[in-house]
Amino acid sequence: MIARRVIGDERGVTIVEFAIVAPILLLILIAGFDLGHRSYVGAVLQGAVTDAARRASVEAPALRGTGALEDRVETMIWAQIRPVAANAELTVTQSNFYDFSGIGNPEKITVDRNDNGVYDEEEGDCFSDLNENGEFDLDTGRDGRGGANDVVFYQARLEMESLLPIASFLGGSNRYAIVAETAIRNQPWETQRTPPVVCGVPA
Repeated sequence: MIARRVIGDERGVTIVEFAIVAPILLLILIAGFDLGHRSYVGAVLQGAVTDAARRASVEAPALRGTGALEDRVETMIWAQIRPVAANAELTVTQSNFYDFSGIGNPEKITVDRNDNGVYDEEEGDCFSDLNENGEFDLDTGRDGRGGANDVVFYQARLEMESLLPIASFLGGSNRYAIVAETAIRNQPWETQRTPPVVCGVPA
């Protein structure tokens, strides 16, 4: 009789069901909070990079700090990102290109004597030496901000710890990186230099 009453007693079953569901629910909530924080930090970083790039293109006085303009750009980005990622590590790289088409592309072949679409020095092909180093390059970028009318490519990499250590529960790392990029042309305060044309020497 007592055993029958115990088996049929459903009092307290809710707390047992909650104990089963709670870990999964908490994991979903923690993951949601962490993902939301990452998305927010990424949006702030992208906004900071874009804002600093625009100001730097006209050398706006709002770029605080001393030293080279490149350093003041990084200072401005860090000032905007620090409140939401205080313990993060920020790395900002700045490179410049002759025009937008040069980003991620090789230097332009101006004379292709055998029409194979490839620069052949021994055939006497010529190319526009966009970074002015005398060699044909697959990456035309130059360090720094360049000069008037050059296109500056900014990349900011932010490395930080997760807001909540969810990755450790899954055997992963709590450290992650967020990357923001933008490209903007410097104002034409003077005439942009014309890159030289370099030709190979036929064998």
